[in-house]
Amino acid sequence: MKIRALPSVDKGLARLLPKKGKLARAMRYSVFAGGKRFRPLLCLAVAKALGHSPRKVMLFACAVEMIHTFTLIHDDLPAMDNADLRRGKPTCHKVFGEGLAILAGDALNTLAFNVIAGYPAALKELSDALLRVVEGQVADLGSVKRKPALKELVAIHKWKTAALLRACVRGSALICKAPAGKVKALTAYAEHLGLAFQIADDILDVTSTRKELGKPVGADVKKGFPFIIGLERSKLMLNDEAIKAIKAIKIFDKKADPLREMAGFVVMRKI
Repeated sequence: MKIRALPSVDKGLARLLPKKGKLARAMRYSVFAGGKRFRPLLCLAVAKALGHSPRKVMLFACAVEMIHTFTLIHDDLPAMDNADLRRGKPTCHKVFGEGLAILAGDALNTLAFNVIAGYPAALKELSDALLRVVEGQVADLGSVKRKPALKELVAIHKWKTAALLRACVRGSALICKAPAGKVKALTAYAEHLGLAFQIADDILDVTSTRKELGKPVGADVKKGFPFIIGLERSKLMLNDEAIKAIKAIKIFDKKADPLREMAGFVVMRKI
């Protein structure tokens, strides 16, 4: 599996999103602004690892991407990160205004849960994760004016980043009716993968350019892992978390290779 947006995911999103009106334009602008669809791909890879067709979790994968986009829209708002660019394009509130951007995020959030109403266990996983994401954002806001300790930073990103990846694998596994042992292994995989993903983001914030990232660099430099523990130690921690993620799914056969590739991608990615 190549780590890139799959046409099937984009087709699913295009079918599910509203098509007419200002709100629809704002929602579609943000959803189709780019990105690798890492979270939907994670959902599809879990289904494959469990011996199912990716189509089985496509609705859930699309719902996850809607939730992810909702969080990005709100994170970029003036009251939060006050970002002008996202993926090399003006952020939603810069194009449509702050009010409509808030409403577009709200609508994506609501639509996501409507889409997966037929999967109550997966819906609960996603809603629990979103609450953790919000709690993580609150904790992150509280650390803006001081240097957080490593333990605190890890906790924040277990909420902000890892929680949604955890929901991706657990929700998909529950839809596929996976046995408890495999759900447990996938959960551990996602928790390590989520922390690795955030460490990589923080490293890129220090080592990349504005053009490469598609957004301003250094925005999180004073609260990221390289600032707290240094760049070299951050790279070691990134590798360690990715290795732990791969080890967590050792009970799976070759059908789980896309999951292993995704852990490798997190370590090697440039943007």
